[in-house]
Amino acid sequence: MDTRIFQLDEIDEAAKLIQDGQLVAFPTETVYGLGADATNEKAVKQVYLAKGRPSDNPLIVHICSKDMAEKYAQHIPDDAYKLMDHFWPGSLTMIFKIKPGSLSKTVTGGLKTAAFRFPDCKPTLDLIKKAGRPIVGPSANTSGKPSPTTAQHVYHDLAGKIAGILDNGPTRVGVESTVLDMSGDHPVILRPGAVTKQMIEDVIGSIDVNHHKVGKHETPKAPGMKYKHYAPAAQVYVVDPGTNWDDVVAWIKQQPFDVGMMAEEKILQHEVLPMNASQFSLGNNVQDASARLFDGLREFDDKPNVKAIVCQAFPAEGLGVAYMNRLNKSAGGVHFGQKK
Repeated sequence: MDTRIFQLDEIDEAAKLIQDGQLVAFPTETVYGLGADATNEKAVKQVYLAKGRPSDNPLIVHICSKDMAEKYAQHIPDDAYKLMDHFWPGSLTMIFKIKPGSLSKTVTGGLKTAAFRFPDCKPTLDLIKKAGRPIVGPSANTSGKPSPTTAQHVYHDLAGKIAGILDNGPTRVGVESTVLDMSGDHPVILRPGAVTKQMIEDVIGSIDVNHHKVGKHETPKAPGMKYKHYAPAAQVYVVDPGTNWDDVVAWIKQQPFDVGMMAEEKILQHEVLPMNASQFSLGNNVQDASARLFDGLREFDDKPNVKAIVCQAFPAEGLGVAYMNRLNKSAGGVHFGQKK
């Protein structure tokens, strides 16, 4: 299969492929998603196959209006409508109970709930409108690998496996949406993102954060809760705040292989790097770092000589909660200097 790159003036052609049951990757403000008609079970099954994604890992349904969510959701709480008014379109995904039979178990992972998102990306909203149906959209990458933030990342992973990619350049946010479960008695964040706990509580009051580890035989309610995510081939080491980067550089110099170094500009400019160090700038703050994290992990994943990656941590507050969630998952919880 040839995978075509669609420009923004070719959305009609991309939408026709969605209608025909084909897979088309699409941009959002967070990462690129792998799109298929959410009402076409055969097409949705192809998403799992193309990604190599476990079938019990539910998919997020991307919509372009509140009406589209209401078509499938059985009950949308008043607080959810308040959040829609504040954060839709945007980086907030909400989970609702769905009307029986409205979406296939292939979309929901067999659950009686589904996750809905109204992305803040006009080309994708146009794609959904022109296709005339909701679109599932897990990250458009090989399952478990760093999420794609450019069309080129998608092409690298899925060329020959999908029909097309709608190119809108690099994404703005860089980490996936916040997932908020609104299907129970009390709202719970299942995955942190750019819409923070504090931002949500400012609108609807107190909410919870999930700390439950999904069991081997348990179906997760949202992506990223059960399976290994965001990991390049090389081992990633989280460099915690307060770590002396001179010690990190000394460790790199001792290694018999190349090491990727991901840090802010001020750190990279200050350190004298050894010959086996390969640097990637995370910019100047946590906002820059969140937008660039997956790009850096992917860059080093394409360098077979890089056998380890050291990556700067940020305080787990605000957007830093989402950044550290993704970084810790990519590292498997391994921190620089920790005793094994």
